[in-house]
Amino acid sequence: MKPAIWIFICALILTGCSTQSGTEERAAVPETVIYTEAFTENMETETGTESELISEPQTAETDWSGYFNGVNGTAVIYDASAMQYTLYNRDLASARRSPCSTFKIISSVIALENNILEPAASTRPWSGERFWNEDWNRDIDFSEAFRTSCVWYYRQLVDDIGKDLMQKELDRLQYGNCDISDWEGRSNTNNQNRALTGFWLESSLMISPQEQVAVMERIFGDHSEYSAETQKELKQVMLVSDLEETDISIYGKTGMGKVDGIVVDAWYTGFAQSPEGDLYFCVRLDRTDGKDVSSSLAKEIAIKIVSDHYHDR
Repeated sequence: MKPAIWIFICALILTGCSTQSGTEERAAVPETVIYTEAFTENMETETGTESELISEPQTAETDWSGYFNGVNGTAVIYDASAMQYTLYNRDLASARRSPCSTFKIISSVIALENNILEPAASTRPWSGERFWNEDWNRDIDFSEAFRTSCVWYYRQLVDDIGKDLMQKELDRLQYGNCDISDWEGRSNTNNQNRALTGFWLESSLMISPQEQVAVMERIFGDHSEYSAETQKELKQVMLVSDLEETDISIYGKTGMGKVDGIVVDAWYTGFAQSPEGDLYFCVRLDRTDGKDVSSSLAKEIAIKIVSDHYHDR
């Protein structure tokens, strides 16, 4: 008999990166990623060939409305060990929107993996221009730029990556619609200062919450194609440090976008690790008139859902 053979194949159900225009796109559901396992367990078919069993992740919908307190939003969790997606508000889970500052995860991983960013020598000089966020008005390094979500730092980093490499890497990650056509971010009506905008800020690039979860798994999962060093550097800046009396480590990034001064996108996406297994997650809040919608609220909701999910297993 032949020993067990495990083959991992990761494939996106989507037909590839779409560049449809518009402010919102709908991604395929329910599964964003399919895992195919071909294996043998000391079994032979009648013809003597190895049998092949195919396993796909399951998707379950749940009512997490209590976490949102009337705010229109969605949450998606992928439990890697159980191969189980759990989502709330299917329509929003599959709707593509601007990733806003959650894209700092992606530009960081691309820059780190291609030796464009060296964390030990990552300080960039401040131009002297006064920005609304005082934390940006100084020389700043990678760790602080990520922590304070410094847009001018990442605008420079994205330019250093360049269009060709950026497109190649987004195609590799199958990142939403992969559309970087508005490189300068001119369609962003919130800001015309080039230092503070780009294709990832209420512009051409869009991704759904369910696709965000799939991308997190591609970067940080067991079968990631990215180096251990790249993952280590990213985990250091993504780690949530204010969790007390818990064996759960949560890593993530916020993002927020406005239109006409109103928050229309508030994100928190990342992953969690514990002895019980890894979870990949995304929470996005949509425009909700009369409610205080923010990325900090999205983060708060995500941490509660992830923590409760572990405790309820």
